[in-house]
Amino acid sequence: MKKGQRVEGIVERVDFPNKGVLLTEEGKAVIVKHALKGQKVSAMIQKVRKGKCEGRLLEVMEKAPMELEEPNCIHFGICGGCTYQNLPYEEQLAQKAAQAKRLIDDAILSKNGDYAFLGIKGSPRKEAYRNKMEFSFGDEYKDGPLALGMHRRGSFYDIVNVSECRIVDEDFRKVVAATLSYFRGREIAYYHKLRHTGYLRHLLVRKAAKTGEILVDLVTTTQHPKEKEEALLAGWKEELLALHYEGTMMGILHTRNDSLADTILNEGTDVLYGQDFFYEELLGLRFRITPFSFFQTNSLGAEVLYETAREFIGDALGNTRGKIVFDLYSGTGTIAQMLSPVAEKVIGVEIVEEAVEAARENARQNGLHNCEFVAGDVLKVLDEIAERPDYIVLDPPRDGIHPRALAKIIDYQVPQMVYISCKPTSLARDLEVLQAGGYRVKKVCCVDMFAGTYHVETVVLLQRKDV
Repeated sequence: MKKGQRVEGIVERVDFPNKGVLLTEEGKAVIVKHALKGQKVSAMIQKVRKGKCEGRLLEVMEKAPMELEEPNCIHFGICGGCTYQNLPYEEQLAQKAAQAKRLIDDAILSKNGDYAFLGIKGSPRKEAYRNKMEFSFGDEYKDGPLALGMHRRGSFYDIVNVSECRIVDEDFRKVVAATLSYFRGREIAYYHKLRHTGYLRHLLVRKAAKTGEILVDLVTTTQHPKEKEEALLAGWKEELLALHYEGTMMGILHTRNDSLADTILNEGTDVLYGQDFFYEELLGLRFRITPFSFFQTNSLGAEVLYETAREFIGDALGNTRGKIVFDLYSGTGTIAQMLSPVAEKVIGVEIVEEAVEAARENARQNGLHNCEFVAGDVLKVLDEIAERPDYIVLDPPRDGIHPRALAKIIDYQVPQMVYISCKPTSLARDLEVLQAGGYRVKKVCCVDMFAGTYHVETVVLLQRKDV
């Protein structure tokens, strides 16, 4: 096959992340993103490298047998946020579990022998489950009107207005609609990523599932005239406060960010109304969450995830009594605080200082006095901690664990550890290293935290082979 060639075929399977494997009539395999197992599709070959072909989806010629007649979201296919809105939820779960298991099998079966795969647990909410969204300002097409939403599928620049987004609730949609209307009516320019000019960058909205508390943060450059900015932001604040919410507005913030990167960076935040934090509750504990601190984006799903992790640690929390537990990549300290009542001491390590401060405050408010939180990179901090752990819980970012940090973790030779992963490919890579370091996989369970998307969490119980 050649670059630019058009091919047709049936999608035989979908590999993580969202890579359909199309089989042509000639028996050639082509990787096509955004395709479903069972669909007949046409694609244009874009890359041919080392015998592998990658193509761009052109047309779905025949739907898959399990595919819905109409997607659950009107933005599906245009917005790049979701991938499985055209599948029944049970089929979404089945595909995610199969993709994760395939990667884990490839990583461990030849080295590990049998392990228990416990399938996948669904999210308590299939829609309106997110407690955090980062919306971007831009335009839907070149020189078009101001837009506020998600990136168009396959585009770095175009933004899709997502007025009917299904993975957030009505309060999110009200905030987005009011913000867009306000700044569009005043013809305020968005930040253009090529020209590096403009004012509006992102809108961060967070809402707790249990308490209903809402925090909104407008992220801009400093390119609006100072003498006019105060009145502009005051007007936007009043627009938001005039809305009727199901939840409670706790804070309206303004963050400055002049960096060139297309990410939300905090270069100074002002409180326009209320406070710069809100509270969420998980498994009977209360957590203070600040704008940029990490917290699982599906609160009710997080309870399922952490209950699963808790079950995995020795199959009974009583096994940790009198022990020292390391919670590495601890975020706002959720796992550490769940283990605190049944451990002698829990030490959490997290690189984001804001999250560490929140974790310390959360532990104080929850009356937990045996939790210690250290700010810094796991790779460096482990050398500075005098205590040695009896158990380790790992919950790293999407890219997994730095190889040198993983070597230090293995050197502790704890009898058991739990690895919580949000990216199966990174997990599979790290599992190979952990097995080479003397561990075997005992149990695996997937948890769906991101209905409508291809993302999945995976919890793994590891045990030393000599135990």
